[in-house]
Amino acid sequence: MWFFDALTSGFQHPTDPGRLQLFRIVFASVLAVRFVLSFGQGGWDRLAPGSLSAHLAEQRFGPARSRLLITLYRPALIVRTAAALYLAAGLAPRLALLLILAGAAMELTYLKSPNAVRYTLLTGTCLLLAKDLGHGLHLEHGASTANTWAQCLLVLITTDIYWNSAWQKLRSDQFRSGLYLAQWIHTYAQVRDRLPYRRQYAVPSLVRRHAGNLTDRDIRLWRTLAATVIATEIALPPALLIEQTMPYAVAAGIAMHAAFTCLKPRQLITFSGLTLGTYVAFAA
Repeated sequence: MWFFDALTSGFQHPTDPGRLQLFRIVFASVLAVRFVLSFGQGGWDRLAPGSLSAHLAEQRFGPARSRLLITLYRPALIVRTAAALYLAAGLAPRLALLLILAGAAMELTYLKSPNAVRYTLLTGTCLLLAKDLGHGLHLEHGASTANTWAQCLLVLITTDIYWNSAWQKLRSDQFRSGLYLAQWIHTYAQVRDRLPYRRQYAVPSLVRRHAGNLTDRDIRLWRTLAATVIATEIALPPALLIEQTMPYAVAAGIAMHAAFTCLKPRQLITFSGLTLGTYVAFAA
């Protein structure tokens, strides 16, 4: 298996540099979508003078640093979006990547739950460590050690994400019982028409009708699905590394992330998009 060969050889085992180049395009495309969406739902007016977010920033960082953040906020939104498009197109990729990471890191100063930002910074740093990001939309296939270290890091990060998520779910009695998912779907079905941004949820009507109550049958169904999610998260990383099982693992991963994204489309677009993108790094 190439991953363990790379570890034992001190990352001198050759891999296909096109894998990381393809991830560069996926990474940039996902971030471009995220950055474009950040202009909406009040994102452009966040940190506007006199707003609550500006007041909170002043309390947190002080007058001087909060004024600097407010001044740079809107230009940073524009610059990072343009940089994402440049990175996807392979134009000055390393500079574009640095601008993207700086623009994403800015979100750490005002987002309440910046997990997607941390994941963006982790995967983006892997790209920074790659020695051959390619140019344009052309993928350079072959055998090279230029991207072996960065590719191994992507595999390790994705594995950690999945296994840590599975561990947290295993420790949660409410999740394992199916009650958490049942309550989530039931509550959403009751209040979805009153939500200010309905597109933030996309649970299919079929699911709401047939599994949107809190009956014993519904909870048993969600208990089975919870166990399936945990088992899938544990099995995915090794299955992705094995050539024979990789196609099935990819299909399972896509299905799982599609279900996750139905629960929180806008919030999980970065996590699901980038995680699915890292699958290309599991093949040598």
